[in-house]
Amino acid sequence: MQAVSIRGVGIHYDDHGPADGRPLVFSNSLGTDFRIWDRVMPLLPEGVRVIRYDKRGHGLSDLPGTEWGMGDHVADLAGLLDHLEVDCAVICGLSVGGVIAQGLAAERPDLVRALILCDTGAKIGMPDLWDQRIEMTMTEGLEAMADGVMERWFTEPFRTTDPGMPLWRNMLARTTAGGYAGTCRALRDTDLMESTSMLRLPCLGICGDQDLATPPDLVRETVGLIPNSAFTLIRDAGHIPCVEQPEALAAAINAFLAETASL
Repeated sequence: MQAVSIRGVGIHYDDHGPADGRPLVFSNSLGTDFRIWDRVMPLLPEGVRVIRYDKRGHGLSDLPGTEWGMGDHVADLAGLLDHLEVDCAVICGLSVGGVIAQGLAAERPDLVRALILCDTGAKIGMPDLWDQRIEMTMTEGLEAMADGVMERWFTEPFRTTDPGMPLWRNMLARTTAGGYAGTCRALRDTDLMESTSMLRLPCLGICGDQDLATPPDLVRETVGLIPNSAFTLIRDAGHIPCVEQPEALAAAINAFLAETASL
C-alpha cells in the first residue's frame, strides 16, 4: 500500500514497473477506485511504468471537506506525479478521469506527453443532471442509486454473466457520499472546451459503443478539438470498457503507446 500527502490530502496510489520505464498514468471514473484497471494491467507491454491512484473522496484516499472542484483534482494528480518525479507521461483518463487528464495537460504540459481520453468529454452533462445526482447522493445514498448506475456502466449481457458484478456494485455503493457528490459538483462546474481545443499533443479517444453516460459522439467531439487525434470504438462495452472489454481496450492503448514511443 502506497500513499502520499498532497497539499494535506492523503492520496492512495500504486506505482508498478521499472522506475525508468515509460510512464503510463491511469485516472479513474466517478464512484470507482484504481482497481478498475486490474484486468488491463497484465495486458500492457513489459517495461512500462504504470501509475494508478484513487482520487480524493474515492477508494482509500482522503475526503477533504466539501469546498473543492476540478482544479483540486488536477492539482492532486500533478502533486502525485511531482512526488514520484514523473514527467512526460501518457495519461489515460476514464470519464471524470479524462476531464482531469485534459485539465492536467492544459495546466502542466511538462507532465503530459500524450493523452488517452476514454469515455469522457470536455464538458459532461448539464447542471440540472448533476444537481439531481448530488441531491440523491446526499439524501438517499449511493446504495439506492447503485442499480441504475450499473446500467450505465455495463451492458446488459455483462451485468447478467460477469461473476464480479456484485463487487463492482459494492465499489460504487461504498464510495463516500461526500467524495461522489463533491466530484459531481466539480463536473457540473467544468467546461474545458476552450482549453482542450488549445492542446497540441498526441491524443487517442476511446469509447464503448453502448456507453449511455458519455456516448461515442461526445468523445469524438472532444478528441476532435485536438488536431490529428484518433478515435477507437470498443464494441459490446458500456461506460467502463477497462472492466467489460479489457483485451480490446489494452490493444488500443498498446497500439497508441507504440505509435507515440518515438515522439
